[in-house]
Amino acid sequence: MKVIIYILLSASFLSACSGREENAGHNQSTQVDSIKYTCPMHPDVIQDSPGKCPNCGMDLVVKDKSSPAENVLMLNDTQIRLANITTQKVSMRSIGQTVVVNARLVVNQDYSEVISSRAAGRIEKLFFKETGALVKKGEPLYELYSETLLILQKEYLLAKDQYEALGKTETRYQSFVKASERKLLLYGLSKNQVEQLGQSRTVQQRITFLAPASGIVTEINASEGQYLSEGDVLYKIENINRLWLEVELYPQEASLVKMGDNIAVRVSGYESSPVEAKVSFLSPEFRANTQIVVMRAPIDNPEMKFKPGAQAQVIFSHSARKTLAIPTDAVIRDGSGTHVYVASDTNTFQPRMVKTGLEDFERVEIVDGLNENEVVVISGAYLLYSELVLKKGVSPMAGHHHTK
Repeated sequence: MKVIIYILLSASFLSACSGREENAGHNQSTQVDSIKYTCPMHPDVIQDSPGKCPNCGMDLVVKDKSSPAENVLMLNDTQIRLANITTQKVSMRSIGQTVVVNARLVVNQDYSEVISSRAAGRIEKLFFKETGALVKKGEPLYELYSETLLILQKEYLLAKDQYEALGKTETRYQSFVKASERKLLLYGLSKNQVEQLGQSRTVQQRITFLAPASGIVTEINASEGQYLSEGDVLYKIENINRLWLEVELYPQEASLVKMGDNIAVRVSGYESSPVEAKVSFLSPEFRANTQIVVMRAPIDNPEMKFKPGAQAQVIFSHSARKTLAIPTDAVIRDGSGTHVYVASDTNTFQPRMVKTGLEDFERVEIVDGLNENEVVVISGAYLLYSELVLKKGVSPMAGHHHTK
């Protein structure tokens, strides 16, 4: 009887142990099955077992299973500096609806120079032979041989000799010197050239004429060896230190601007540094069977970085109102919606869904999701977004339903 009881107790114990082992094995299998692997560079790649990324070939890593409540990034000061993360308080700003109109830069005709020959003669040398060259005021343009200029130089030297010999007793000789000097200046010689002539006492066979203004050579109407008549055009120089912005406005756009208004202009290639111009010309015209208004505004160009013909955009704002707004760089848009990164503590940032309204090139209206004086990330927001995507494998705002 004791033997039978012993056998029954042993069987029961073994059965219990076997059950525990099966449960343990099942739990372990469940934990192994729940592990997912993803690619650090392609978070959308998710597999049940280790391996290589089918996109880039990198080794897959264990996917982080953090919950949405753990979407918090804590950075140290070095990381903040390397990522160039800057923040700004949310505040009330003026923002309105914007209309963008294409424009172009053209030559300001008020600053064009036409270089013509002051005397008949033969061109011995052209210092600028190609259009598009940049000329600075005072640089040599061309050399001219002219019988008229030879005679005028001799007259000037003769009058100077007479004045030095007889000027002390006869004052009229001084007026002869001034008259002959004035002739040379009127024929295009510079003051310095006339003084050098008086000092050297040598008649110059070739006279070098200098550029009266800086600009770009847009036309060349002469060649070396060519004989010119008085008044013949040689060069056309466009001074681009001050350009015109020219815009064609349709009637519905013309109502957005009036004479004297300040407008913001973005020149192609220099979008990061918009310039301001003042409207100086509005003229209704009829072109291509369409009623338009031609608008012009002068743009200062002292460094000559803008060139005629460059494309530009004019930004008109209207219906402005004061509202809660942040810079456009602070807003992240993805498939889950629109969100920003809020500084919840020192060097600690967390994404938050927001609803936006009006938007211009600089600011976005925040309708819902932020309060005044909260601190949001401006530069570096996309780096924070990328970091969270790499850690989670999906958008940090997946599962949120805040709409734009």
